[in-house]
Order: sequence, then structure tokens, then C-alpha cells
Amino acid sequence: MAVSVIIANYWVERKKRRLGEEKKKNGFIREVKYPNWLSNVVIVKKPSDKWRMCIDYMDLNRACLKDPYPLPSIDALVDRASSCGILSFMDAYSSYYQIRMHSNDESKTTFIMDKGKFCYKVLSFGLMNVGATYQRLMDQIFKDHIGNQLEVYVDDMVVMSRMEVGMLKTWRQFSRRGIEANPEKCNAVIDMRSPKSVKEVQ
Repeated sequence: MAVSVIIANYWVERKKRRLGEEKKKNGFIREVKYPNWLSNVVIVKKPSDKWRMCIDYMDLNRACLKDPYPLPSIDALVDRASSCGILSFMDAYSSYYQIRMHSNDESKTTFIMDKGKFCYKVLSFGLMNVGATYQRLMDQIFKDHIGNQLEVYVDDMVVMSRMEVGMLKTWRQFSRRGIEANPEKCNAVIDMRSPKSVKEVQ
């Protein structure tokens, strides 16, 4: 039993180190010497069988004021989308990491790794107000499109059109803004096996 625990701890530490090095290489985190806040790292398995490095910000979140910015009503989004014949769903790539953290707040996100203490330079998953912050930004960026040919719920977006021509026109607008498909996610759809029965279609 003790051997299993040691192996598990070694495996988790190795996974943490690799994910931390990736974030450092991408410029998402930096080293901190004397932080006022310190949180623990948790490794979580994603549905895709990949792993996500999360930080347990429970204590920091308790000290934060909640941002009251409202998220859209899911029911209203579904109602608006249901009147359209063509829907195209998008998921923002590394969504929170696209937003810089205020320099005064970076060290508050400090977490401990085996080779030092690091903090985020960008928004970090797990902080109390990241959803509201991201929604506010998306609402500002896409204010001319939301409610017409686009709906946004945090980092999930749906482009809507009644006809194929309208969908192509909308996609051209978004492509000019730097929005493009993630080949990894496209391959999942391309490689998908055709349904063999009515039950599989459902």
C-alpha cells in the first residue's frame, strides 16, 4: 500500500512539473520570491484524457469581492438559437490565458511547485471572478454581433444563421478578427464514426 502512495505522489509531481514548465515556457507564469499569498496545485483529468493543472484558490477567493457582472441566461440563449437553421459552435483557445493579470495582482496568485514559487501573469482558472471578467470582455468585443448572429457564454460561442449564405458571411467577418478552427478538435469530428443505429443518432 505504501509503495502505491509513493508512486502516485511521484507521478503527480512529475505531471505538475511538466505542466508548470509548459506554462513558464509560454509566458503564462513567472517565479516569485516573497509572496503574501500561497496556494496549492491540484492536477485534474480532463474529459479528453489530458491533464489540467489547477490551483486551489479557496483562501484567496474568500478574501475577494464578488464581481456582480451577470452571465447570460442559458434559457434565453437556447431560445434565440432555436430559431436558426444552422449553428456553429466554438470554444475559445486558452481563453483565460489571453487576458493579462494586473501587475499588482499577479503575486496574489502564487502557488508552490517543487522547484519554487510561481504566480500567473494571465487570468488563472479557479479565481473567483474570472468567469465574469471574461464574459464582460467578450460582451465588449462582440457587442455588435451578440443577439444577432452570435451568442457568447463565457468562452463558449455559437454562430447562428437561418441560411448557409448568412453563415458563410458571418464566418468571414470572424475570420478577419483572427478566429479560426482548432485542427485538433476538427479531427475529432472528421474521424468520428458514422452512427449505425437510431439509438446512436440519439
